[in-house]
Amino acid sequence: MRSQFATRAEAGRLLGARLFETYGGADAVVLGLPRGGVPVAAEVARSLGAPVDVFVVRKLGVPWQPELAFGAVAGGGVRVLNPGVVAAARLDDATIERLTAVGAAEVERREQAYRGARAPVALSGRMVIVVDDGIATGATMRAAVQAIRAHRPAGVVVAAPVAPAQVVEQLTKSADRLLVLVSAARFDSVGWFYGDFAQLSDEDVQRILRGRDTS
Repeated sequence: MRSQFATRAEAGRLLGARLFETYGGADAVVLGLPRGGVPVAAEVARSLGAPVDVFVVRKLGVPWQPELAFGAVAGGGVRVLNPGVVAAARLDDATIERLTAVGAAEVERREQAYRGARAPVALSGRMVIVVDDGIATGATMRAAVQAIRAHRPAGVVVAAPVAPAQVVEQLTKSADRLLVLVSAARFDSVGWFYGDFAQLSDEDVQRILRGRDTS
């Protein structure tokens, strides 16, 4: 099967073209979830002529299967749990709290690493478009939406190139609008839909953000 998207940048341009139909010229801010969501968000922001920033959310993985998320944490003390995964993995409260503390510390570290001395983009009263390179369980994106709402934006739009069909249904309850280019019935991983899904470093994220206006 041919990959749906050659690169994250291509996916971002396609996503940006769709979002421009509604949000071109709007007072919008585009937030990328690091690391993979940042190059997608940068292309969306370029299409909209909007500022771009990073919004740090940390997935909480099951200890013996880290890619399986039982929840996520974001700045401001926000935590979202997936009760089904927590129950299936039989995670106790002590384990959940320990991993939450580790995740929260990593959120703080990444925010400092990506932004340096720059202040976050103001979100109050603006349309916030939060972007990732794909959505798997939805826990990370739900945490992001919940944390963003604390900033009193005009609205929150979730945008991603690909997500499982069942997760798309769940996320419609969290965001004011959801745009997913490929709602997949079969979903092995986000990377399965890309030709080039190379891992990004913190330095890659910094370079992308330096190349865009984040005011």
